[in-house]
Amino acid sequence: MVVMQKPWLPVDLRLPAGPQASLGILAFEAAAAMSKLLSLHRSLSDPELSRLRSDAMRSPGVAYLNSTDQAFLLRLACAELVVSLDAAAAAVARLGLRCGLDFGGVFRCLKAGEPDARLDPLVAKGLMVKAKKMERLVSATAKLCSEMEALDELESAEREINVRGWSRLSGPIPQQPQAAAAAAAAQRQQQQAGDSPGAESLRQELKTQRLKVKRLKEESLWNQSYEKAVGLMARAACAVFVRICSIFGQFVPGLPPPLPAATTDSVQTRISKLLLHPRSGKAKASSGPITRRDGPSRVHPPMSNSCPIIGLRPSYGGKKSPTTDWRKLLDAPATTVGGAGLDQQYANVIVSAEELLRMEAEGRQEEAAAERAEMYEMLPAKLRSAVRSKLREWWRDPGPLDEGLAGGWKDAAERIMAWLAPMARDTLRWQAERNMDRTRRFDGAPRVYALQTLRWADKEKAEAAIVEVLVALSCICWYEERRRGSVRIA
Repeated sequence: MVVMQKPWLPVDLRLPAGPQASLGILAFEAAAAMSKLLSLHRSLSDPELSRLRSDAMRSPGVAYLNSTDQAFLLRLACAELVVSLDAAAAAVARLGLRCGLDFGGVFRCLKAGEPDARLDPLVAKGLMVKAKKMERLVSATAKLCSEMEALDELESAEREINVRGWSRLSGPIPQQPQAAAAAAAAQRQQQQAGDSPGAESLRQELKTQRLKVKRLKEESLWNQSYEKAVGLMARAACAVFVRICSIFGQFVPGLPPPLPAATTDSVQTRISKLLLHPRSGKAKASSGPITRRDGPSRVHPPMSNSCPIIGLRPSYGGKKSPTTDWRKLLDAPATTVGGAGLDQQYANVIVSAEELLRMEAEGRQEEAAAERAEMYEMLPAKLRSAVRSKLREWWRDPGPLDEGLAGGWKDAAERIMAWLAPMARDTLRWQAERNMDRTRRFDGAPRVYALQTLRWADKEKAEAAIVEVLVALSCICWYEERRRGSVRIA
């Protein structure tokens, strides 16, 4: 008799799909995309737009190091928002394929300004960002992530206790007459292992943690269906893009006209006034390079609020506007600090110099000496050589090293740092927001724009400012050491 073997059947290891299927482990990817949409939504609010126009785009550091062309700065801000929205929309599209929603095609048609019948259901339900509901789901999913990690640690500790208990039972196989006695001894050892100190409390804590994880799964995106989660994020992504078109459409070419049902005259008028007529106020002047003999100079970078008038978006005679590669617009030229890949390194140097100034002002000379040595270690070879050259040039004919000259250096360094340090801090924050740190996956706060960082700063101007600050700091430290008598200067 020939036994017929059953044909091999492949096992489907894919996650369940369909409108009613729950997200499960993909809840964390959905929460990350949802938090990015929330961040974009908050960045496009009226207070944040006012801060972008009045504080970021007209700040002294941006005007001196980056650009005074506000049309260029608006184009950078718009490109960064669109690229970030594209990344969130791609995640929504991947999840949408599991419930039969081709959101990728819908979003492409929306960006191209082409009518698409698939967009009608989204428009009918309302293109809006349900921020409170999304915040609640993201917060519960973030808590679920941390509680599941804590559960893994508890289960790992329980496995270690069980392994230690079973290791006591290892040994030679007992003889047959002694089998009953050996089984009784093994049972007693297992009971002793279970009653070890902390084992009962660990089991109770494990039970409580499992109940907590179960409750959070019910409240978070874990048990949400694909259809509900994707529909919520799809409407939010479309609403954010419509908001971008409403704000930047008349200033930045490459954006389609906004949907008539999604914008009103009052909103458009308010946004136009916000961008074209920011709140008045004079920017504070800042110091430029210091001189060799007479202390700090009074040369200031251009800090006036007068900038080129922003032109309206060009007309293409009824034709479709050319496709814009938004990601390419964000590539910093080689003449900038970001183009040379030095933005984070220079930002760390500037932040260290700011801390060194604070230590000197507070009289913490020992800590300042250690900070100074660490700061000079992180300097690139070009900057280190420039600082040494300036210091050698200075000490050929130093003149009187008195309190007045040291005070002038200190004032000059503080004036330069007043507009340079905020850009350095924004650079570090901008870098941190874009790394793969898991603690920031669910952060929906407004983001820093690249235009207010050192990424687009002119490399020569930025290096000259950093060198002047470091030379001033060196002179201040030498004066303090000489005043205390700890170092003799020949």
